[in-house]
Amino acid sequence: MAVDHDIIIAGGGLNGPALALALAQAGLSVAVIDARPLRDRAQEGFDGRAYALALVSRRLLSALALWRGLEPHAQPINRVETAQGQPGEGAGPFHLIFDSAEIEEGPVGHMLEDRFLYAALVDAMVGRVTHLPGRQVVGQAVTPGGVEVALDDGRKLSARLLVGADGRGSGVAARAGITRRGWGYGQTALVCALDHELPHQGIAWQYFMPTGPLAILPLPGNRSSIVWSETDANARTIAALPDADFLSVLRPRFGDFLGEVTLAGPRFSYPLSLSLADAYVAPRIALVGDAAHGVHPVAGQGLNLGLRDVAALAEVVVEAARRGEDIGAPDVLERYQRWRRFDATAMGLGMDRVNALFSNDIPLLRGARGLGMGLVTAVPALRRGFMRQAAGLALDPMPKLLTGRPL
Repeated sequence: MAVDHDIIIAGGGLNGPALALALAQAGLSVAVIDARPLRDRAQEGFDGRAYALALVSRRLLSALALWRGLEPHAQPINRVETAQGQPGEGAGPFHLIFDSAEIEEGPVGHMLEDRFLYAALVDAMVGRVTHLPGRQVVGQAVTPGGVEVALDDGRKLSARLLVGADGRGSGVAARAGITRRGWGYGQTALVCALDHELPHQGIAWQYFMPTGPLAILPLPGNRSSIVWSETDANARTIAALPDADFLSVLRPRFGDFLGEVTLAGPRFSYPLSLSLADAYVAPRIALVGDAAHGVHPVAGQGLNLGLRDVAALAEVVVEAARRGEDIGAPDVLERYQRWRRFDATAMGLGMDRVNALFSNDIPLLRGARGLGMGLVTAVPALRRGFMRQAAGLALDPMPKLLTGRPL
């Protein structure tokens, strides 16, 4: 069957373009169908949305020849401090401290704003990837030797493989008959950025409050990104407050260790849930990122899990193509599913359990949590193990792109 492209990717957020670049770098023909208008997210103004990129995610961006241009905009995470907390009381007596100096590979991660990462991916696709912004996939059909995709403007495209990188409500997955399971957390994330008087020293904080975790993540300069999980009811009330009142509610939870704080941009909110696809593949279909697994942000691993998918799927597809195999064949796609499904599901369920364990004020559990944090702090091998897991260094086997090597 003659096809227009080797691979069509539905979804132009971050994972879709990253996958497209990895595949194009290896000589494959790729189209990205992007529902957003061109550069919709790459505006000049700061809006506070940012990601904690794990060490191996940074290596993937290096392999795609993007990191050199992004590094001046990134903030290294030199240390992560985790503690239980109570509004108005500050952190509890037990702290977990993960210092990058304890591993040889450098910072465990970097903070990078969405606007810089998205713009770099879009720019890199020019001349290498067929990018169709402002268009949506509205239909798909498996054909002999390929898959045909219908767009909302009436066009039809064909490929050997269709990749769903279209989020938790993935239309690609739904049309392929892939079911999902999961649940809501009864929590909403309140997201914003703050300017503060004192330097953050590259330290990321995670406070576990009874109603949900509060992450304080360092950005370049005296600025931090806030991901504040609250009960749905509390979050609705807080989100509706004027900026000054919002800060009045946040300050007792935030503390004063960074001095006076002010809002540095707009505020966002989104409901929190777990959403796991029952399969990552179907005939001529593969899922990556949130289309495969939407997880709680408690450990900041959502995008990192998606980039692990990107690295694994790109490697499977490229190696199959070089061997002369059909890149959309069931046995080829099953290699990808075996590689990624257990790791992503285990991480998603692990974060689910962490959130359940810490998002309460039960005295017995509070004491047990403190003892557990104290134990990890006291045992260097345990600390280093957690750090390597968060950095992505514990993956086995490790996709080539996550070592910084192009395919």
